[in-house]
Amino acid sequence: MNIVFFGTPKFASEILKEISKKNNVVAIVTSIDSKKGRGKKIQHTDVKKIGLELNIPVLQPENLKEAIFIKNLKNINADLFLVIAFRKLPKEVWSIPKKGTINLHTSLLPDYRGAAPINWTLINGDKSTGISSFFINEEIDKGDIILQKSIALNEDTTAAQLHQKMILESIILINNTLSKTKDGLIKKTIQNDNSDLRKAPKIDKELLKIDFDKDIGSVHNLIRGLSPYLKNKELLSGVEICPSAWFYLNNKRIKVQKTLITEIKNSMSKIDTDNKSYMHINFKDKALSLEMIQPEGKKPMDIRSFLQGNRIDKSDIIS
Repeated sequence: MNIVFFGTPKFASEILKEISKKNNVVAIVTSIDSKKGRGKKIQHTDVKKIGLELNIPVLQPENLKEAIFIKNLKNINADLFLVIAFRKLPKEVWSIPKKGTINLHTSLLPDYRGAAPINWTLINGDKSTGISSFFINEEIDKGDIILQKSIALNEDTTAAQLHQKMILESIILINNTLSKTKDGLIKKTIQNDNSDLRKAPKIDKELLKIDFDKDIGSVHNLIRGLSPYLKNKELLSGVEICPSAWFYLNNKRIKVQKTLITEIKNSMSKIDTDNKSYMHINFKDKALSLEMIQPEGKKPMDIRSFLQGNRIDKSDIIS
């Protein structure tokens, strides 16, 4: 079964690399190259990099409705198109292959349709989420479901951790989806709409600002839902879904990568710290421990490193 793979970011490239070992990917469609850095050097997308490594032809159309692009796709004569983290395809594209066009979505559809399901499931404090493979149709994220896999979450799971977990689970799910498609064993499930469905709109800049007047659970969930934190001092880089939430400390912006909910040590002020090993933001009945932060103009650091070079007064202003 010949497959054309559509994708752009790191999430898609990791899946492409693995599924190519078991499946015949005959072409790749990705975004155009960009110019980044001081020298404005041309940067390939993560998917294109893998394509070049694997010697798979790469198409980079500016307009998905271009006649020459459509003609080239048809000439490939692929059995199936597979879409992972790519922009919306026009019907002129997704209707080409005889076995259809399959998409992967990082939620248990129909919940969290939209651009940022990983973020919103954590921001909302869900205890589980999942991934779905489905056929693309005219409406975004509303096609018939093929396979789904649930993923458990805990109260400290970050966006970066979930991103990496979903890559591993998606490789398995997509390989199973492709195998069933090849063998004609697919059982489609129609998505049911109702008014209680949760949505996953694109993350806007206003959401990143922490509001400490909200309850501690909401603040903690916002931080981890936008966090690049993986483990120890390791952060996930180059991933748009992990911009980090932030607040002002004495009018200087502080990004927050990791927090923990803990007991209050001293409830006399909003900020509590020994200026050595911990810094807490006090709420009504619990405290939010700042574990890893990034001061304005600095690299990310654990709270001990921050306190070594910064003395915090309990009367300092956070906003």
